[in-house]
Amino acid sequence: MSDYFDALETRDSATREAALMAALPGQVAHAKKSSPALQQILKDVDPASVSTRQALAGLPVTRKHELLERQQAGRANGGADVFGGFAAVGYGAQMPRIFSSPGPIYEPEGAAKDYWRMARAIFAAGFRPGELIHNCFSYHFVPAGSMMESGAHAMGCTVFAGGTGQTEQQVQTMAELRPAGYIGTPSFLKIILDKAAEMGVSLPSVTKAMFGGEAFPPSLRDWFAERGVAGYQCYATADVGSIAYETAAREGLVIDEGVIVEIVRPGTGDPVAPGEVGEVVVTTLNTCYPLIRFGTGDLSAVLPGPCPTGRTNLRIKGWMGRADQTTKIRGMFVHPGQVADIVKRFPEVARARLVVTGAMANDTMTLKVETACGGPDALATKIGEAIRDITKLRGTVEFLLPGSLPNDGKVIEDARSYS
Repeated sequence: MSDYFDALETRDSATREAALMAALPGQVAHAKKSSPALQQILKDVDPASVSTRQALAGLPVTRKHELLERQQAGRANGGADVFGGFAAVGYGAQMPRIFSSPGPIYEPEGAAKDYWRMARAIFAAGFRPGELIHNCFSYHFVPAGSMMESGAHAMGCTVFAGGTGQTEQQVQTMAELRPAGYIGTPSFLKIILDKAAEMGVSLPSVTKAMFGGEAFPPSLRDWFAERGVAGYQCYATADVGSIAYETAAREGLVIDEGVIVEIVRPGTGDPVAPGEVGEVVVTTLNTCYPLIRFGTGDLSAVLPGPCPTGRTNLRIKGWMGRADQTTKIRGMFVHPGQVADIVKRFPEVARARLVVTGAMANDTMTLKVETACGGPDALATKIGEAIRDITKLRGTVEFLLPGSLPNDGKVIEDARSYS
């Protein structure tokens, strides 16, 4: 049996890029035509011109909080547009289900067979057609259960809808149905296996698992391996579906074939240098919910080279934290975008990080900037003025040599004492 879900995974990188860029103008045109929100966001954009990553990087980023604000505005005063103008289809056969995430943010599910594109990730985790999968993601309100079930069905698997909770019943069902593996959060499978051991019940059929929704550190991966379970991660969101998935190489996550992923400096839409940590921004080729440059709020970085398994798409390191580092300083909110606005005023500055120290209500703000510029005194004064102009707060400036700041995606570091 093939080691790959399909031939797309091993195609030449240039061929893949050409195909994605060829599809991009049509998706932008469709979004402008069918999505009222994107018609407004992209009003000055000529879709035909968006055929390169450089052109894509010039489009606005829509972040989750903006999506929520548009949805709330659409629902206000009895408004009928619960999706804030982003959905390109309406109720009926084209939208079989609607889900809700905290906010609430409502997400439509389209009618495509594997709408969330999860089958590829499930296959990479070792599942194969004809197997039974025990799905312990929630089927209530959130889309996770449906995301995984639709992917498993598209791959030719049978699913037991375990959902969450009822641990003893989960153990009993696994013992009796003997599924090939588990899909859900790693913490819940650990609870199930601990309960099975407590009950004296053996679960020998559960030898593989695909995890999402939580961190999956190497220590936990090893814990499962010691119990005969090979666990793999997937990275997906309710907004854009599958983004990336882990393979047997266990060297980062391979980008899904149905999305275009960029890594941008937090608070901006500017792509970072290869290997630099930044926010994951996703453009989908989904025609039902055509999100263009959707800011996930998650931090990651691109890994060099292809996956050792032979998959040729880009790889990312995985989840590395959150990009929304908005911090309240002396009663004022300071956003990563404001730090970016300061940097843009000074071409001499390569990177910057705002560090907040001291105790609450008596804090100090220092902008650490990387620059190779000599004679920094005048520059420090000008940057200090820009800090006050943009944030309405006073801050000091500290110069560093290029490459001195950590590569962790942080734009604002809250180092205050809260004790």
